[in-house]
Amino acid sequence: MTKKGTAEERDLVSKLWKLNFAAMRAPASGAATKHSIPDVIAGNGKIYLGIEVKTTVKEIIYIDSSQIEGLIDFCDIFGAKPFLGLKFKRTKWLFLSPKNVPRTKKGNYKVTKDFAIEKALELDEILGIDKQIKF
Repeated sequence: MTKKGTAEERDLVSKLWKLNFAAMRAPASGAATKHSIPDVIAGNGKIYLGIEVKTTVKEIIYIDSSQIEGLIDFCDIFGAKPFLGLKFKRTKWLFLSPKNVPRTKKGNYKVTKDFAIEKALELDEILGIDKQIKF
């Protein structure tokens, strides 16, 4: 992972803590383990989230299908809601349920910045929090 990706994950974890969610970056996410683990895991006793973080300065994010399948599998076992946490250059955090992510002809996933801005949820929406709270 790039330093930028790590910084973005830390930013998301910090925002979740400010909203009273226990949150952590998964130290064994990615290729460090044979088990699929999301980049960020968070919960507040009522809502549990597994978030695969993707950041880019480009207009498109491609995601390998095995990452999405791993996210869904982990969340099914853990009892969490799976989300892709997307951070494009100059956007807020945007979140998509894996079932709402467009697929490529080869079966992988592709999210354009415009699609994410139009279809994705913001952090308060996936947490069920009043938009008046600032973070």
